[in-house]
Amino acid sequence: MELPGIPADLLGTLQEAVRVLGMQRLALVGGAVRDGLLHHVHHDAWRGLPDLDFVVEGSSEALATHLRDCLGAGRIPELRVHGSFGTVEMVLDGVWLDLAQSRTERYPEPGENPLVQPGRLQDDLLRRDFTINAMALVLNQEGADPELLDLHGGQQDLAARQLNFLHERSVEDDPTRVIRGARYAARLNFSLAPQALDQVQRTVDAWPWSWCPGDCLSAVPPALGTRLRMELELLFRREPWRLALTHLQDWRAMPLLDQQLQVDGRLQRRLHRAERMNVPLLCALVAASATPQALSKRLQMPLQQQRRIDQWLAFQGWMAEHVLPYSWQNWSAAHWTETLEAQSWDADVVALEVALIGPCWRPLLRWWGRWRHVTSPFTARDLLEQGMQPGPELGKLLREARLRVLEGAR
Repeated sequence: MELPGIPADLLGTLQEAVRVLGMQRLALVGGAVRDGLLHHVHHDAWRGLPDLDFVVEGSSEALATHLRDCLGAGRIPELRVHGSFGTVEMVLDGVWLDLAQSRTERYPEPGENPLVQPGRLQDDLLRRDFTINAMALVLNQEGADPELLDLHGGQQDLAARQLNFLHERSVEDDPTRVIRGARYAARLNFSLAPQALDQVQRTVDAWPWSWCPGDCLSAVPPALGTRLRMELELLFRREPWRLALTHLQDWRAMPLLDQQLQVDGRLQRRLHRAERMNVPLLCALVAASATPQALSKRLQMPLQQQRRIDQWLAFQGWMAEHVLPYSWQNWSAAHWTETLEAQSWDADVVALEVALIGPCWRPLLRWWGRWRHVTSPFTARDLLEQGMQPGPELGKLLREARLRVLEGAR
């Protein structure tokens, strides 16, 4: 099975190294096998070279070291060994690929990081999220064509264009698989198999994890915290995110983040505005939740985004006290500008309020897009050339002239 973009001798190079080292099986696994079958068997358009993930029944570090020693830095210019994980990242003949030692895993508690140890290829496939990602192309059988290893009905689910979990506790063990499922469903135009949908809804409703929203944030399991954030970042960066979020709401899976996001009928509109205003989509999603500060900390979002949410909440409090009780609908552009800028509110904070369709979003949008850019018809240099002395009076004249221009703005 050819994969466009892979040099013809790359697989042969890997096979030969495995043979020389006397290792067991080497296999291409995951998305590359799935996408190759979709392209060659089901005639999907080629979506571009996916990540190349190889699993070897043996030491991935030993295999990578042997390759580097034999081929040199010309063919392998980059090589990164992650010994504690049994994985290697490397560039071979211009192609990024990952090598991993085949492993088995066990979840000590739902949502926690799994405990892994060396295992067989079939054990490694059982660690995967969906059947369509649990197929392997076994490469190192000497003198034979590569063999497709499908132990969990992946080909059948590919033909049905559906996503099926590998076992009954898949979501309980790792709820990030639900976000990943939305990513795949949006990208591949797949649906969630009925039994998989039932598992998502039953598990989310039962909430089998020891931590619940409102509990101490230091006790959040990784799959409900940092790993969940990483999946969301991939969703927004790589996928048709509107369709992916629609899937999450349709699957009743949003309570993994926040119950309010599940019932928010304007969520797509909010995020569409955020995208147009260059507000980070994850930041807008979290701000639309019932508890933005707690959720941002739970996901361990970048500090800059956490600070933006904190400032936006402060802005909402200020608006509730100093704007909403008054006849703001009749305020002029000058009044809005003077009121906002007297508090030195950051434009990014105002953009977030506009994106989330706050009650004053229209005049705030005008300030963000136009009014804040209006300048005085003359400059400080003009005044100095007319004989005015530097000092506070000069700045006051410039501000007053700018406000006069804004009085006529809309």
